[in-house]
Amino acid sequence: MSGYSFIEATPWQCAGCRLPLTPTTVSLTYLNSVFNVELMACPRCGMLLVPESLAAGRMLEVEQLLEDK
Repeated sequence: MSGYSFIEATPWQCAGCRLPLTPTTVSLTYLNSVFNVELMACPRCGMLLVPESLAAGRMLEVEQLLEDK
């Protein structure tokens, strides 16, 4: 398992709970590979904030690497 951190100070809050987002570690699974990733999330409902740099950048790179195997 690999660990990646995408923790950034943000004024964003959960739209449903109205609470500020806090750092949390989550496990993402893709093509039978598990990645531990630190993301900002709602402390009550667990809704995650996936930054664009992760969604359009790093996740795309990892997806392409795993699909090429």
